[in-house]
Amino acid sequence: MVMLYDAVLIVSFGGPEGFDDVIPFLRRVTSGRNIPRERLDEVAEQYYSTGGVSPLNGQCRKLRSLLAEQIENAGYSIPVYWGNRNWHPLLSQTMQEMAQAGHKRVLAVLTSAYSSYSGCRQYLEDIATARAAIGVKAPVVNVLRPYHSHKAFAELFADAARQARQNLAQPLQRDAVLVATAHSIPMGMARACEYENQIRSVTQQVACLAGFNSWDIAWQSRSGPPAVPWLEPDINDYLALHASKLPSVVLIPLGFVTDHSEVLWDLDVIAAETASNLGIPLVRAVTPGTEPADGFMSMWLELIEQALTSRSPDVCLPGCCPSS
Repeated sequence: MVMLYDAVLIVSFGGPEGFDDVIPFLRRVTSGRNIPRERLDEVAEQYYSTGGVSPLNGQCRKLRSLLAEQIENAGYSIPVYWGNRNWHPLLSQTMQEMAQAGHKRVLAVLTSAYSSYSGCRQYLEDIATARAAIGVKAPVVNVLRPYHSHKAFAELFADAARQARQNLAQPLQRDAVLVATAHSIPMGMARACEYENQIRSVTQQVACLAGFNSWDIAWQSRSGPPAVPWLEPDINDYLALHASKLPSVVLIPLGFVTDHSEVLWDLDVIAAETASNLGIPLVRAVTPGTEPADGFMSMWLELIEQALTSRSPDVCLPGCCPSS
């Protein structure tokens, strides 16, 4: 059997792992955007509340370890690497490591499941930048297409929604409303991709699979200037607007695959406080990549196996997901 790739690369956003990392991390994330230091200090408090540590890097270590184990158990002798866009291990460092090891063709999988500039295309651009810095010895890297449409994806979130609903008092479970959240993006970016439609499609599938009679979508983690329109409503505005029609809420962050800092802060702290002030019983579902769930790893392995041996691999093509 001919193998099309000689290594697998997990690519993620990255996050700080201590107090001293927080401001340098935020500067890197916001580079070129002229974000004032006061705003960085404000966002930094989210990380300081958890000891300056984002859970994302720890989650990626688990994903890498389990994926390497599954790939080996499936009979493939292929190493698994990991690189981040915004914090160590940086993509540039990991790409150099792969080049030094002699890898020629690498298959990348993102910790982002949907199509958008920030969730797909920007990762491809960062990979291209890292390759360019190495030159001719850099391995060719193909990226698996966004995997939100894989049949297991909605099933995994449906399992999480059912489990979360059980944390509501029994009388509140039957009429609970499933409210999905995803990272808001600028409207211009949203019009140029299928991100919003993909979120809606997966939410509808999850609601059906998990047996919810009512469902809706809200957005979170907006970071742009007020003058630029982004996808709305924000989850807190949504809860306030619909408080009288929400007997109870199961909040499911299906725009994310792991419970990283934005999930923990924007939902478990801010949205939970909003719901409490409004008197809305609210529970939050855990994303399937957090621990991660066995089904999540099986989904990744299936996608990777298909790409390793397929003559028509399902990978991202140049020009996908423009910025606007």
